[in-house]
Amino acid sequence: MKRIQFAHSPIRRVIALASASMVAATLLSGCGSESGPPTLTWYILPDNGGSAARAEQCAAASGGAYKVRIESLPSTATAQREQMVRRLAAGDSSIDVVSLDVVFTAEFSHAGFLRPYTAEEKSRLTAGMLPAPVETGMWEDKLFGAPYKSNAQLLWYRKSLAAAAGVDPTSPSFTWDDMLKAAVGQGKKISTQGQRYEGYMVWINALVLSGGGEVLQDVEAGRNAKPSLASPAGEKAAEIVGNLARSSAAPVDLSNAAEEQARATFQSEQGMFMLNWPYVLAAARSAAEAGTLDQAIVDDIGWARYPRVFADRPSAPPLGGANLGVGAYSKHPDQAVQLVECINAEPKATKYMLDESEPSPYAASYDAPEIREEYANADLIRESIAEGGPRPLTPFYTDVAGAITQTWHPPASVTEQTPKESDQFVADVLAGRRLL
Repeated sequence: MKRIQFAHSPIRRVIALASASMVAATLLSGCGSESGPPTLTWYILPDNGGSAARAEQCAAASGGAYKVRIESLPSTATAQREQMVRRLAAGDSSIDVVSLDVVFTAEFSHAGFLRPYTAEEKSRLTAGMLPAPVETGMWEDKLFGAPYKSNAQLLWYRKSLAAAAGVDPTSPSFTWDDMLKAAVGQGKKISTQGQRYEGYMVWINALVLSGGGEVLQDVEAGRNAKPSLASPAGEKAAEIVGNLARSSAAPVDLSNAAEEQARATFQSEQGMFMLNWPYVLAAARSAAEAGTLDQAIVDDIGWARYPRVFADRPSAPPLGGANLGVGAYSKHPDQAVQLVECINAEPKATKYMLDESEPSPYAASYDAPEIREEYANADLIRESIAEGGPRPLTPFYTDVAGAITQTWHPPASVTEQTPKESDQFVADVLAGRRLL
């Protein structure tokens, strides 16, 4: 999941999103009547052109088997889900391939919106991939989402300030408590995502998993799954969030901060530590080249594995990314699978990592000379993805995440009572007793 950033009537917003999507359709290789080869429509997550390039290459390489048209989804995870749920619930046959945030694969699979890949297709599509991303595309022992890109958050720090504080963030036993003490001692800030959106759920879930717990148990029970934040791991997670938010190390905008706000604070005079995705290093380098960021700041950036909750237990870095599914109502499912296989070939994933700063789900990508030249932290990214912790793989994820982020927000309000209160609210929402 990288940099998903994220009043009005929800119905009006849905209509507006639909209109914008129709207007923004981009034709890569023909459209219109199906008198010749079929035109496959791929709904993509917004990027800088990498997906369009892959689609164009695959259309050309198909030997006339298909053409490809892309439609760009909205920029936020919530809006992406709204648009696809609305279309697929109506049996939209124009959706041949769709890019989905990893947290929505279970929901769409459970609803019958996606065509499952056969066992043979799964074997081909996931060969050479790291197991953790593949698991995010599974539902009831079948692959519904082929990993398109993966991601894991890292700990970023200012090397000069860590040295001044006498701490080594790369130490295997470096904890959140160590980090908070060092930042407070230096009069600096810890940047992370505290806005009430998916990024905040990423933080809470990672803390709980790193502490040895789970946000939700028995996910296969559906709405009867057991919320489990009221546990030693959940209570420690609440302690970490509350202590940071009420400390001098909390950025003034913590309760409204998404990935880019966190990056801005980290690159300012106040920055010392940051939890964020790998793209931030490339973004900092680009800013230095453009003259908007001092090169000395870029040179001072260090990286390490996601910090531990307990010194004697390895962390579970937040796992993100996106998967490719084939629409259940596609008129051309066989060609759609062919397109997915072409789009997802390892060389294309490696190139996408270079062009878009989006990590590859393939283990071998991180050994490619061009990747190692561009990413000094390639081994750390691969390790973090391989040992990363997913958010709950439940078809009711939206309800679960919404209930948790609502009860844990703002971060400064989190206390030892929050996990218990959150469990009750999640259970009530799943059971239909309360609304978000």
